[in-house]
Amino acid sequence: MSESNNQFERILTKKDLFVLAFGAMIGWGWIIQTGFWIDEAGVSGSVLGFVVGAVMVCVVGLIYGELASAMPFVGGEHVYSFRALGPIGSFACTWALVLGYVGVVVFEVIALPSAMAYIVPGFNVGELWTVAGEPVYASWIVVGGIGAIVMTALNYRGVKPAAQFQTLLALVIGLAGIMLVVGALLNGQSQSNPPLSDVGAAGVATVAIMTPFMFVGFDVIPQSAEEADVSPRLIGLLIPASVSLAALFYIGVIWASGQAMPGFELVESPLPAASAMEAIFDSQLIGRIMALAGIAGILTSWNSFLLGASRAVFALADSGMIPKRISALHSEYNTPSTAIVLIGSLSIFAPLFGEQMLIWIVNASGLGLVVAWFLVVVSFFVLRRREPDLNRPLELPYGYVFGAVALVLTVGFIGLYLPGGPSALVWPYEWGIVLLWTILGVVLYSVSSPDSEIELEDLSVGDLE
Repeated sequence: MSESNNQFERILTKKDLFVLAFGAMIGWGWIIQTGFWIDEAGVSGSVLGFVVGAVMVCVVGLIYGELASAMPFVGGEHVYSFRALGPIGSFACTWALVLGYVGVVVFEVIALPSAMAYIVPGFNVGELWTVAGEPVYASWIVVGGIGAIVMTALNYRGVKPAAQFQTLLALVIGLAGIMLVVGALLNGQSQSNPPLSDVGAAGVATVAIMTPFMFVGFDVIPQSAEEADVSPRLIGLLIPASVSLAALFYIGVIWASGQAMPGFELVESPLPAASAMEAIFDSQLIGRIMALAGIAGILTSWNSFLLGASRAVFALADSGMIPKRISALHSEYNTPSTAIVLIGSLSIFAPLFGEQMLIWIVNASGLGLVVAWFLVVVSFFVLRRREPDLNRPLELPYGYVFGAVALVLTVGFIGLYLPGGPSALVWPYEWGIVLLWTILGVVLYSVSSPDSEIELEDLSVGDLE
């Protein structure tokens, strides 16, 4: 955004962008939550809940699509909100987004050893201490730390290797999902799961409320848009397309799992999707292969959010909103290396704090994500009114209708985290994290480069076109 010499290479293909977003949305949740969804709403109710959730997120994704097609630059939300809301609004949007992304990254650092503990007997070795009643094991620290180093190094060495890694793992996840569905078609049997008529609106709503957070990650596409060798219109279309494929994957896993076991049995399993695969093929080995696909989901989500977080931090630094030196690009790999190392270094320490502490961080980060979504929708309205002639390669018909629906949805998402909501944050732990993150942002913004205000004032609309 600034007039610096920082230049990204446009080397990502449409396939790279697509799998980055798809992999971000298909993390660890599908393999551990399937039983809960089916137990709460049955197969039909769970499928309906995901259809409703996918439609909701696609509406928000289409808003992103129009903005991304008009401004295909690194930082995504940072650029849109800067142009519409100015420096303070843009900082609030991007800082909230970074909280969300970093929360996912540190969650994946702890999810990896957690998954290994499910798969490898006797994995929990060397209890060191407890945090909030949860034991911290040496084996978790070693595996999580090694994973953080590897993922940081992968992203440090270039966006293309990260995208290729993502493609390989997304293929593994996709094949596992297809194998589960095919097995259900050949060997599955009707189970005693409650029909839709017995579940009612409450069961469907329970699943639908969770679905937006299963689709978090589609906005990795606009974050990396400046590195994409793809037409602006196609960048915009890839966002709802990736959400649709992720929804199809979730629905397929739910349906197939429901053909393998009843919900009350699935919910008792630590890895319901893997248990369903084992039951369908009557093979413990194949069940473990499904669990490995779940680990692939951890890695794809981790990879995407580390990429997205580093680009968001880079955009903040490049605009002078946080210390400028963080915006350095590596001379050989052309990656925001300082931002990547900063986030990767923080994530290495995540296993030291135990699972409960990480749950608090993840819940707090969820609020950051939906606040960023809300500010993007506000930016959409402002730019529609202020700049009706802006070149929008993917211009939504009835844009204000889409915008109004997206505004209601994003306000609703925020409401989920407020007191009385289904995902209400806990005081003082989770609200404390939000408060500390806000204070840190104010401090960083206030001590940023003395030239930052001049650069922001000098940044014209033409710089973004």
